[in-house]
Amino acid sequence: MTEVLRSTANNTAVAVEVTGLGKRFAVDRRQITALEDITLRIRAGAVSGLIGPDGAGKTTLLRLIAGLLAPDHGTIAVFGLDPVAQPVAVHAIVGYMPQRFGLYEDLTVQENLDLYADLHGVSADLRQERFRELLEMTQLAAFQDRLAGKLSGGMKQKLGLACTLVARPRLLLLDEPTVGVDPVSRRELWLIIERMVAAGATVLMSTAYLDEAERCREVFVLHASHLIGRGAPDEERANMQGRCFAVTGANGSKRALQTRLAEQPGLVDAVIQGDFIRVVTVDPVPPGLDELGRDFPGLRVSPVPPRFEDGFIAKLKPRIAEVTLGKMAAVSAPPAGPGAAVIEVHDVERWFGDFQAVKRIGFEVRRGEVFGLLGGNGAGKTTTFRMLCGLLPPSRGSLRVAGVDLRRAAAKARARIGYMSQKFSLYGALSVRQNLEFFASAYRLDNGRRRIRLHWALEEFQLTAHADSSSGDLPLGHKQRLALACALLHEPEILFLDEPTSGVDPLMRRAFWSAINALAEQGVTVLVTTHFMEEAEYCDRLVIMAAGSVLAAGQPQEIRAQVRRPDLPNPTLEDAFIQMLHNIAGSDVGSPQESPVTGLQGRRRQTFEQP
Repeated sequence: MTEVLRSTANNTAVAVEVTGLGKRFAVDRRQITALEDITLRIRAGAVSGLIGPDGAGKTTLLRLIAGLLAPDHGTIAVFGLDPVAQPVAVHAIVGYMPQRFGLYEDLTVQENLDLYADLHGVSADLRQERFRELLEMTQLAAFQDRLAGKLSGGMKQKLGLACTLVARPRLLLLDEPTVGVDPVSRRELWLIIERMVAAGATVLMSTAYLDEAERCREVFVLHASHLIGRGAPDEERANMQGRCFAVTGANGSKRALQTRLAEQPGLVDAVIQGDFIRVVTVDPVPPGLDELGRDFPGLRVSPVPPRFEDGFIAKLKPRIAEVTLGKMAAVSAPPAGPGAAVIEVHDVERWFGDFQAVKRIGFEVRRGEVFGLLGGNGAGKTTTFRMLCGLLPPSRGSLRVAGVDLRRAAAKARARIGYMSQKFSLYGALSVRQNLEFFASAYRLDNGRRRIRLHWALEEFQLTAHADSSSGDLPLGHKQRLALACALLHEPEILFLDEPTSGVDPLMRRAFWSAINALAEQGVTVLVTTHFMEEAEYCDRLVIMAAGSVLAAGQPQEIRAQVRRPDLPNPTLEDAFIQMLHNIAGSDVGSPQESPVTGLQGRRRQTFEQP
């Protein structure tokens, strides 16, 4: 039965009404239920959110509302129109932006806009004014002649949104529009969304980022094809009063403390947030925390204001079989002692023709560190990653990985590293088992070791039930599990993770970081990129890149301290990241301002303040 959160919503016009909706798909000769008995209403003139674990049915629901799929049973009304019986009329008032970049990469920005205007029948006398407005709104006016495939991730998402808005739809359906984009681009995309709502549009969006769900007027929670909750974010936060605490003052590693807290009975969540560990309890009184003081002297527990994510975790965690990717005993211990430099980058440059993607960067990573590489889209992170993996030679400078000079023996270094790319790069037509077998062969594992490692991968990453499923049909979270399993098959001593949690839900994100922490505890060195600034707090040290150069380096608290000021006494890493980019850009793009539609900025600031 659907759990309905308390709602104080006023009776307003309804944009979308869904009643008894159900949809199944045939996958590998099996019937998979994507949605079952979904009933909901989307209010007009507001932003509503769809959240839930991977595979919950969010994308299917958006595609059904857009008229791109037909339901097996139930009804849908979009401003009173039936998407099945009246598809042309519905398509005329609905704009749909898919989860993956769906434009034509071999067309320019302007050519993509022209194509969408043609498809939607936008008259010639309206086009130029609309194009001008959209290019100005998305800050793409200077890139009209650039191929879409050559845009950064954030620019691609803004182009996708611009094309969706060419016909000025009454209803805007956005499927995780900010996945894989940096914090500045996320804020810019939200300013565009809120500008459309202020002009009268209705927005229904799915998101994997729960800070974005806080911007929505109403949120719908899906799990295992069912609607399990709905309500305003403020109401969900109110339900969590007295259950959220900050644990501070302990001497020792934040990662070690977070691991211990996660194992405590009576706690449903424990995550690193700034200089403290944020815990969420089952009951209003934090049980069992005092006894940790024996292992962590000086432990202090203080209440903190709840946030929407706390309620989401508390609601979903009891319903989901726990995904534990952290039992990494099968990974062999590295040969070198702790603390030794295993990655050395000195004065490295990379040119593509006359374009310099990486500009004389330098840093070192020590054995057993979790080292973060941050930066906006197009900052040079992925290029740096590919050079460190031996997949791309540097134009100048020195690169040493695991004691091997990559200019002279890249293949030897690759045998000692694992690499998980930014995009799912496995073979979608192959099954899960076949992908694992292929990588075991590529890493030249002998038959005995191959059998052991394949069994380990399937069991450790909870993929046994999907072993014979096509990897291309897996939910995103399962794809990421498979990619990480393939990267670890040969027991590497260094692991490169390029945005490993991009687009996965918060529970899976926690499982991934539990695995990363476990690897680091064994001495495995982890170099990771992420656009999710709260994740960057998990790193021992960070480098922030911009325009191919190193902008800042140090521990998370050192980087945050660089932007601390009287009006920002407790900055987050996102604050630091945006302020640093703002300083070099000389503009207010992405600067933290309160939203005219949601008033979000002041509210989110409170949740990050020190206890």
